[in-house]
Amino acid sequence: MNDWVSNAQGWYDTFIQIFDYKIVQVIVAVLLVFIGVRFIRRSIRSFFDRTSFIEERKEKTLESMINSIVSYTATIGIIIYVLSVYGVPVGSMLAGAGVIGIILGFGAQSLIRDILSGIFFIYEKQLHKGDFVSINDKFIGTVEDIGLRFLKIRQWSGKLLTISNGQVSSIQNYNIDHMRVIEAITVSFTEDPKRVFSLLEETCEQLNEELGQYLKKDLTDKPIQPFQVYGMTSLNKDHRGYEYTIVGLTEDLVYWTAAKEARRMIAERLFDAGIQMSLQHIDIPSPPSTEQNQ
Repeated sequence: MNDWVSNAQGWYDTFIQIFDYKIVQVIVAVLLVFIGVRFIRRSIRSFFDRTSFIEERKEKTLESMINSIVSYTATIGIIIYVLSVYGVPVGSMLAGAGVIGIILGFGAQSLIRDILSGIFFIYEKQLHKGDFVSINDKFIGTVEDIGLRFLKIRQWSGKLLTISNGQVSSIQNYNIDHMRVIEAITVSFTEDPKRVFSLLEETCEQLNEELGQYLKKDLTDKPIQPFQVYGMTSLNKDHRGYEYTIVGLTEDLVYWTAAKEARRMIAERLFDAGIQMSLQHIDIPSPPSTEQNQ
């Protein structure tokens, strides 16, 4: 029994001596933080999987933001711990008001702006993970991740765009509850407006029959705004012809499918009816003849 106690005491003393090395302390701290971060992320994922009190897209957005906060907190904590282990006066550095503090202050402005912008994205419900958006009227794609500092957009080409939250000046979100299909049709001046209007009304009836599942419904399961002819929206569209517009309110997640199918069906009906679409004519004056020059 005494031998077992002595061996245990020896192992404990050896462990304490090994832990006195700074590199060992750093390695152990990194491993503990890594395990802690993994545990927190799995706990968050498990929590959202078991709950359904908010929309799935919002859950994914909150999860992404919380994971980002945990990662940044863990990284900053490790850096501060390593500096303190090696005797660097972290407290004095942070409290100092010298040139380094001023430089860090200016550098932190963009960091603070990015963090606040990311929080506002969530708080003001401007976008969620999985939304199809247009950023700054320049970048279009699906929101793949919303981090504490960066926003990741998967563009249609497959490229992943990473842009800092503070650089986002405008957002057009195509996934906020509903979207309206708006299709403008410009026909020739030679077409009878009554005939065109009647044909478009028949086309809307067909759209409502075949694309009714895409329309946004009210509590009684009736379309809020079925496909309908909005009217003649221009008497002389770009000096080319009469413009008519068809509109319909759809669910945001199926907007693109509904719009593509609506365009296809409208084009087929106009073609089958022999409706002449508007054409852009450009008159180029002929050069003067040689006889006129003489």
